[in-house]
Amino acid sequence: MNSLTSGAVSSVLQRLFREAEITDRPLVDDFLRNATKDPWSKLLEEEAKDYYALYRKYANNFLSVAPDFGRFLYMSARACRAKRVIEFGTSFGVSTIHLACGLRDNGGGYLIGTELEPEKARRARENLTDANLADLVEIRVGDALETLKNDIGGQVDLLLLDGAISLYLPVLKLAERHLRSGALVIGENAIEQSPGYLDYVRNPQNGYLSIALPFQAGRGNELTVVTR
Repeated sequence: MNSLTSGAVSSVLQRLFREAEITDRPLVDDFLRNATKDPWSKLLEEEAKDYYALYRKYANNFLSVAPDFGRFLYMSARACRAKRVIEFGTSFGVSTIHLACGLRDNGGGYLIGTELEPEKARRARENLTDANLADLVEIRVGDALETLKNDIGGQVDLLLLDGAISLYLPVLKLAERHLRSGALVIGENAIEQSPGYLDYVRNPQNGYLSIALPFQAGRGNELTVVTR
């Protein structure tokens, strides 16, 4: 038995995945159907104009990880024996719950989440409370480039990038002084068009070893290990 499949967590995740499917299906269909170029390039163009406005437009959408990716996050946290995690892009807390379960089963720890939208952060805290994981998580509201500047509190074992794609490299550079050797960096939707991110983590001279994940093809998911 593990906390990910325990009663409270399992019940909350089942509810959230059902809600996400209903809420986000029209958005996903529209995203794929109406993009004049490939949909990722269109998204990045909108981010470049005003990522605040873009993600506030999605304030009611989950934009969450899929169940198999959530399990991968849990397994990654367990495998690297994570005690301190940073998450860029909390939304309603689906990925947060998976990572916090990893911390719980590692004997405890601390997760710093970041979320641009105050209402999403509030809902995420409620979901974490329902899953009996709130004691492990702090959610910082606002621009991650500001909220992650200070008070990280120690070495970081795992960094999840799952917010504005154009900010993956700036957020990584902001956090990397805290990343211990052997820490994991997971980029969800770390697509080829993401400005400079893949070139940076795939260059061994920058202190990383990185590879595309072999599931959810086309989503650009990337696993990176800190080697310095």
